Amino acid sequence: MTKSMTAFARVEKETFVWEIRSVNHRYLDASFRMPENLRHLETALKAKFRNRVHRGKLDCTLKITGTSRKEAIEINEDLVRQLTGALDKVAELSGLNAPTDALQLMKWPDVIVNEGSDDELGKMVTAGFSEAVEALVEMRSREGEELANVIADKLAEIETIVVAVRDEAPKIEASQAEKLRSRIDSLNLEVDPARLETELVILAQKQDVMEELDRLDTHIAEVRRNLGLAEPVGRRLDFLMQELNREANTLSSKAVVAGTTMHAVDLKVIIEQMREQIQNIE
Repeated sequence: MTKSMTAFARVEKETFVWEIRSVNHRYLDASFRMPENLRHLETALKAKFRNRVHRGKLDCTLKITGTSRKEAIEINEDLVRQLTGALDKVAELSGLNAPTDALQLMKWPDVIVNEGSDDELGKMVTAGFSEAVEALVEMRSREGEELANVIADKLAEIETIVVAVRDEAPKIEASQAEKLRSRIDSLNLEVDPARLETELVILAQKQDVMEELDRLDTHIAEVRRNLGLAEPVGRRLDFLMQELNREANTLSSKAVVAGTTMHAVDLKVIIEQMREQIQNIE
């Protein structure tokens, strides 16, 4: 199923809120904004994207909105005494004044005893993140389905143009040959019939667009096939847009009448519209 890289997911619980914003990117790039005391969870959280999200820039934000701790903050008094004593000893030995900053002491590891509450919060945060990832994937799938429908409509427009050019090509070829004969007749020139036929064949070859039309049909079929795959197809679709555009350019260069030129321009416009949509496909 085609998936979009643009999506948003939000999971709100009693004590925290997860938000994940996803935009298009060449690779998978996940960044996290979360409290430092939960930063150790980042590696495990990134693993939640494995086999679920393959491309996109993901901004993951965790906001702690409450507290699950029922106990008052507990201080490791023995450790504080040890740290204070060590500071006094350093001041005595060095002869330098070493003032004790209580706030700095509180930041020292293990000074504040959490009695396992961070572990409990970590488990809840991780479970909530899993919900957010699933919601994100679901939205990317819905958006991807819409993108696939848009592209399918554009492919139908291209097919209509290809059919029109294919129907007009023999008439244009016959018209150009007749114009060449009329011009020669108007100049009262005697031309070897065999040489004239040779020139007409060369002219027809230069104007022949059937090969380009056949390749357009092939690329259209390949785009449709990729839209139905269950794997990431964004890069392949982008390549196919380049190939479609190449054929449209060749068609334009071979055009000998205004109608074919306009068809080629229409093709390029539609292909560019598809390419813009495909930039958001995973």
